[in-house]
Order: sequence, then C-alpha cells, then structure tokens
Amino acid sequence: FGDSLTYGTGATEAESYPVVLGRIINRNVVPAGVPGEMTAGGLARLESVIEEHRPGLMIVCLGGNDMLRKLDDGQIRGNLREIIRAIKPKGIAVVLVGVPKPALITSAPAFYEEVAREFGIPYEGKIVTSVLYKPELKADPIHPNAQGYRKVAEAIAELLKKAGAV
Repeated sequence: FGDSLTYGTGATEAESYPVVLGRIINRNVVPAGVPGEMTAGGLARLESVIEEHRPGLMIVCLGGNDMLRKLDDGQIRGNLREIIRAIKPKGIAVVLVGVPKPALITSAPAFYEEVAREFGIPYEGKIVTSVLYKPELKADPIHPNAQGYRKVAEAIAELLKKAGAV
C-alpha cells in the first residue's frame, strides 16, 4: 500500500517490488500503489483497498511525495499513524517501510521508526535509501529500476521472515 514505489514506477509491473515479493514468499501480494500519492490520499483510499482485497497483511510505504512537497514531518507522521490505526483493529498485520527525505545525503526520517515502535510493528528503514544511493539500481532520481525493486522485495521478504509473517 503506497505510492509510485509500490506501483513500480521505473520498471514493468512484473518487476515491481510487490510482484517480485509475491514470487519470493509464494503469496499473493497486491500492488496497491498510486503514483504521486501523499499520505492523506492513502488515508482517504485505505478503506476501499481493504474492502476490495481483504488483506491479512499490509506493507505501508508512503511519505516520499509529502516530503517532496515539503509537508511538515508532524503531518506525515500523523497520517501514517492514522493509516496504521485504521488497519490494526481489523486484525490486519502491518509492516512499515521508510523512505528517504530528499537531500544530498539522506535517510528515512526518524518518525518512521518512532511510529513503528509506537504500534509494535516491523519496520524496514534502510533498503529504499540504500537502493536510491546506487545509480545502477535507479530508473530515475527517485525511482528504482527492476534490479532496485528486486533488492527492496528481498529486504521486505527477509523482514517478513524475521517477524514470522511467512
């Protein structure tokens, strides 16, 4: 559940991280990503995605577009918290993926890890930054290519295994 990173912008649909992750963990993974989506938009469409797909687990990867538009970190954090608050009572497991703040030298902002800790959910905060620091893994300045999405899928698969989700 996310934005262009979940959609797979920069690669074919078959090369997007959700599709690759599904092959790695041998499960149906729905690529519910909308390019350009901000956390408020994700919050607005969350119920319809849950209703349509009835997931047992949601991987939330949002916030990059908010940061590109220079929204306040508190607002991004608040929307992520509301998204997770809406998912958890439905008995759906949640994993949070942090994305880097646009800058020359960057990493995922601390609020991602803080939100994950607050809700006691698994968190992957390094893989997207790691991929986007390697030109050979990028399709453009803000999106991975097929090889980059494979790295993201492998890292999330590893996190899911460590968390006992697969």
